[in-house]
Amino acid sequence: MLYNRKSIVVFWLLCSGLVFSLTGCQWEQQSNAQPQSGGPAGQSGGKPGGGERPQSPPVVDMAQVTVTSDGTSYTGTTQSQRTVSVRSRVEGQLLSLGVDVGDRVEQGQVLAQLDGNLLQTAVNQAQAELAARRFEVEQAKAQVSEAQAQVAAARVALQQAQVDADRFAQLSAEGALATQEADLAQTTLQTAQQSLKSAQEQVKTRQKAIASLSQRVQAQSAIVTQAKQRLTYTTLTAPLTGTVLSRLAEAGDLMQPGETIVEMGDLQTLEVAIQISDRDLTQFRLGQRLNVRLDAFPNEVLEGTVTEISPIADTAARLVPVEVTIANPAQKISSGLLARVSVRDQTAPRFKIPESALNLAQNPGQAVVFVPTSDEAETTVEARPVEIGQRENGQVEILSGLERGQTFIVNSDRPLQAGDKVRRSFLSGGSTRGSGG
Repeated sequence: MLYNRKSIVVFWLLCSGLVFSLTGCQWEQQSNAQPQSGGPAGQSGGKPGGGERPQSPPVVDMAQVTVTSDGTSYTGTTQSQRTVSVRSRVEGQLLSLGVDVGDRVEQGQVLAQLDGNLLQTAVNQAQAELAARRFEVEQAKAQVSEAQAQVAAARVALQQAQVDADRFAQLSAEGALATQEADLAQTTLQTAQQSLKSAQEQVKTRQKAIASLSQRVQAQSAIVTQAKQRLTYTTLTAPLTGTVLSRLAEAGDLMQPGETIVEMGDLQTLEVAIQISDRDLTQFRLGQRLNVRLDAFPNEVLEGTVTEISPIADTAARLVPVEVTIANPAQKISSGLLARVSVRDQTAPRFKIPESALNLAQNPGQAVVFVPTSDEAETTVEARPVEIGQRENGQVEILSGLERGQTFIVNSDRPLQAGDKVRRSFLSGGSTRGSGG
């Protein structure tokens, strides 16, 4: 009987504990179900049905406005407006090449040196031949002098023979001298005349020889000058002030005439060759200012000038080549970069952004774009009123209200209000590019 009483007591205690435990759990659940703010539904911070607005900041995607709708864009490649190939003009081994790609050189600066031993030998031979020709001229001049002396002697002899012939003829006429003597004097006179004429012909011949030899001297002098000039070709100098664009030879190479050693270009002025449709030809004119953007410098807009419009179009594609030049005084722009050329828009700058950026406001009828107030990972946002234009392919044109480089909210996991605190997503920080209008 005692045993039964103890069993009843234990059983009663266990049942009491179980009921107490169940009651406590129910109380705890009811306690946890109470709103943290304690306010009824419908008040600020609450939702109908007793729900509560989440306390964590909305996660947003941000982007930057980088491209305006300036009109049709044409692509081309930057290149030096003036490019020169430095070639070997003579055959010879390349002894040295003192410049490399990217080096800045001045006009007249020595770039390379070729072996000139053979050319120096040619110069020496030409100079020796020139000396021999000049000696021949001097000899001919001496012979002319001798011939002129003979002419003078023959002239004196002729004068004496004339005097004798006249005197003997008079004496023969007077009978004081035999006729035979007079005839002999006349024969001597004729011989003196022939001697003078022969001496004079010798002088003319010698003088012609001097003229011929002088021409040979001039020709040989030209050969010497040419040989010396060819010798200077072994030293290659920069034909202009610019930058080495390519290096096509190395020291030790055997160069042939016409082979390119280096290519140079003046990068202070670059040109971009574009192809435009014949329907757009009226939009271009010489001297026109254009916008030029480079993918290498996405946040910069350069000024280009139309310097050439080809008078000949491609008969198949109906495209007209147009040359646009851009200034590059600092030479930070390299040759071979992708360039995008567009006609300048005379109106205010326009931008295109995704339409999703306009659908974040709780009042969809209001054209606003939310922009962050700081660059922090968590920041507040402000509503920026914008004027919108055309909508196309998920993009909307912004006529005013945003600036180039302006960071804005593209997407959010919930509607936003001005002053809301948001958290930047991992995908934020990039840029959005609208297509040209």
